[in-house]
Amino acid sequence: MRIDIVTLFPEVALAPLSDSIIQRARAAGLVEVVGHQLRDWSQDKHRRVDDSPCGGGPGMLLKPEPLFAAVEALRRPQTRVILMTPQGKPFKQALARELAGAPHLLVLCGHYEGVDQRVIDALVDDEISIGDYILTNGALAAAVLCDAVIRLLPGALGDDRSPVEESFADPQLLEAPAYTRPIDYRGQLVPEVLLAGNHQKIQAWKAANALARTRRNRPDLLA
Repeated sequence: MRIDIVTLFPEVALAPLSDSIIQRARAAGLVEVVGHQLRDWSQDKHRRVDDSPCGGGPGMLLKPEPLFAAVEALRRPQTRVILMTPQGKPFKQALARELAGAPHLLVLCGHYEGVDQRVIDALVDDEISIGDYILTNGALAAAVLCDAVIRLLPGALGDDRSPVEESFADPQLLEAPAYTRPIDYRGQLVPEVLLAGNHQKIQAWKAANALARTRRNRPDLLA
């Protein structure tokens, strides 16, 4: 897989992808991630990429010219073009799994008041939001999307069971509580069922407690 990120802040987008599991996946050749400076495609002598919105309003919009030029330079026949924007559809685990099967993702990062609508209409396959809140720019959101996608690539995680047994593997359930040693820590004990070695009872305990945690923290998933 290859991921190209087009942003005003490539170093911000790439920094979270330069350590731990994601960096190991990159080093192993499972994925190539490249950050691109949007200003490199500016047609303005001052490398400007923004202008005020037509019809008035606060803030600035990213202009169409540099974004069209960037996509036309980087897009391949099987490219999926993604715009990170608060106006996009919610980013969920099912979508992360879908994107993990794509050979090439081209991620555009919104900034200021967003991008010229003509970019969305002509170039973008998916408008994606990582949550109902506003960030100063889309580079952080792009890093979140890339992290969630890359960890699902075969071989990225140390144990292939990890993405199967975690939260949202079942879209209606959070993961059950987990414990490690010591068995007794400040009077708080690991549940005895997890120590007895009866895998059928352990699975039943995990199912019941996953449901309880979901009811407590995310009742909307059960609705």
